[in-house]
Amino acid sequence: MHSSGNDRVLVIMAKAPRLGAVKTRLANSLSPEAVTAFYCCLLDDTLALAQSLKLGDVEVAMMCPDSDVNGLTQLVGNDVSVVAQNGEGLAAGLTSVFAHFAEGHQRRIIAFNSDSPHLPRSVLEDAFETLSAHDVVVGPTHDGGYYLVGAKASHPTLFAGDGMGTSSALERLLSRAQTLELSVGFADRFYDIDVADDLTRLAAELRLAPARAPRTAAWLKEWNSTAH
Repeated sequence: MHSSGNDRVLVIMAKAPRLGAVKTRLANSLSPEAVTAFYCCLLDDTLALAQSLKLGDVEVAMMCPDSDVNGLTQLVGNDVSVVAQNGEGLAAGLTSVFAHFAEGHQRRIIAFNSDSPHLPRSVLEDAFETLSAHDVVVGPTHDGGYYLVGAKASHPTLFAGDGMGTSSALERLLSRAQTLELSVGFADRFYDIDVADDLTRLAAELRLAPARAPRTAAWLKEWNSTAH
């Protein structure tokens, strides 16, 4: 039986690329203009990665702060629905993803960040498969956080606002899942782009395989030639 086309939903957690509002931890290494330009590349390639899953009947959407809806809609066009989150911050955004997309539907919903264009597509495919057998799927990062989280229903207390973006974010999420008696499966461990060392690592990877994230690869090549 063929699915109706939105049995799986992939939601990118995004912000409009405004000066000083995105990837703020890179500000020590890059000018605000460079950070913003870099984020635009990350977002563009992440969106391309997400849309490459459409062949397998995946609805792609973006969740963002209310004030960013217009800016992101202009950026991404009509192919992707841009949805305003309720409340401020990442915890509120993640809560909004599942409240919005799980309402009235039996779907597998995955939220992931807007700075992982280098993530292999197979990781996203596997995460959806893992979600078939578990209540929640999580993709851990090397620094104690997570770059991806998925569920089949809304669990409003799963993303309580404490500790988001810290080294204990994953631990706290798993603890809340346990309290809610939710089974958790895991996607591959990965890294996201937060500090200058991450830029260097990503540049080295994309030098070998620029097609994985072409806009980001081109930007990093330029950055490498001027910075070193």
